[in-house]
Amino acid sequence: MKKKSVLKQTILAITILLSGFTYAQTKMVGGAEMYPSKNIVENAVNSKDHTTLVAAVKAAGLVETLQGEGPFTVFAPTNAAFEKLPNGTVETLLKPENKKMLQGILTYHVASGKWTAKKIMKMIKKNDGKFTFKTVNGEKLTAMMDGDMVKIKDVAGNVATVTIANVMQSNGVIHVVDTVLLPKK
Repeated sequence: MKKKSVLKQTILAITILLSGFTYAQTKMVGGAEMYPSKNIVENAVNSKDHTTLVAAVKAAGLVETLQGEGPFTVFAPTNAAFEKLPNGTVETLLKPENKKMLQGILTYHVASGKWTAKKIMKMIKKNDGKFTFKTVNGEKLTAMMDGDMVKIKDVAGNVATVTIANVMQSNGVIHVVDTVLLPKK
């Protein structure tokens, strides 16, 4: 009888530890847990702060790509970031005839590889305060530090702040940003 009790306590302790480990690995974004075992799209669709981004990804036909193997680093603008664009911009971009332009903007928010905040900050420090990297659409973004915050600057001079870093995905990492980044094309 005593062995069964010890065994039950041990199983309970292991379960608690494992659930704590799982919880520690997840981050909350837009009121939803982001699970490292899910891909970028599977997690993003649950964030109430990224409904505009998800709608744009669907309209641009990029769902399958972002569900792919990767790894990808996504700088994910919030709904509030899209709201900072001039009135009517999002609605215009979501029209089928503007699919190519929308794809260009969205792929400008994606870099190949898994760029954690630590790795980005290391490259910023190594390169005298700025690190420029190529996005999936072929244009460049520049990362820099402002105190302890990572900032991302686009070719148009817009600067986004990473508000939630290192949201790990099965196929990469998401960094939530507060501004939509705009490419030349």
